[in-house]
Amino acid sequence: MYPRAVTGKGVRVRDRLCSLESPTPDPLEDVYVDGYTYYGVALMRRPSPDLAQGIVTHIPRVPVDPVLAARQYTIYQEAVASAGWRVHEVEKAPDLPDSVFVEDPVVVCENLAVLTRSGADVRRGEVDGVEASVRLLGLDVARIEAPGTLDGGDVLQVGPTVYVGVGGRTNADGAAQLEQLLKPLGREVTKVELGRALHLKSAVTALPDGSLIGLPDLVDTGALPPIRRPPEEPGAHVLPLGGREVLVSAAAHETIHELAAEGWKVLPVDISEFEKLEACVTCLSVLIPDQGEGG
Repeated sequence: MYPRAVTGKGVRVRDRLCSLESPTPDPLEDVYVDGYTYYGVALMRRPSPDLAQGIVTHIPRVPVDPVLAARQYTIYQEAVASAGWRVHEVEKAPDLPDSVFVEDPVVVCENLAVLTRSGADVRRGEVDGVEASVRLLGLDVARIEAPGTLDGGDVLQVGPTVYVGVGGRTNADGAAQLEQLLKPLGREVTKVELGRALHLKSAVTALPDGSLIGLPDLVDTGALPPIRRPPEEPGAHVLPLGGREVLVSAAAHETIHELAAEGWKVLPVDISEFEKLEACVTCLSVLIPDQGEGG
């Protein structure tokens, strides 16, 4: 049996119902203080009532239930909070259908928030509310300028290496600007050409140990380390939550089973309504570690 998905309110702090404890001490394990550790802040944004009008690029449009989506968002939020993240909600943007995908308007590296400039013109208004939030949190702020375009979903940070998908919502100029902004922080940007993928993280994500999991057919693998292919498409998307905990779509049944068997503490969440808009578990939050917890 793989861990069951979180399906309702009342998720306990550090809930272990959805985990498989590692039999031996592990260097990735976090240290608890009084049984609980905060990792940092999780930026999130409530879905617009017009969510169903969000952009669809590579899949057929199907009906989206906004009521169910709002419930799934709440459960997702509870799951992230249960893993030790303080949730900060960006001001709602009811007139912006895709605004719940808060990952795209900003890239955070250490104490720097880079406000993006989406390759989809209709999404550029999402930046304003996000800017207010990151300033409130005390982050330094920079931004991608025209003619550069960049979506946060195209940015995969793995240790000091930052992989940036280009060819979709992000162009070469936007990637080059990000490279210059992150260089003083000791980060090395590697550009990855996209195939039929909305964003880089639509195709490839990283487990907490830095290994990649994803769909190699959708990207230029020449720029990437080896990619582990999951048993099903939703399994290409994991969100590390700290230590050995990872958030995974409840639709990735076989991937959940594999990861749990390997000792990862898997927290499955149902995000079916967001998946209808080409979203995945990384799209709904931006995790900002407390300084000293690993940025």
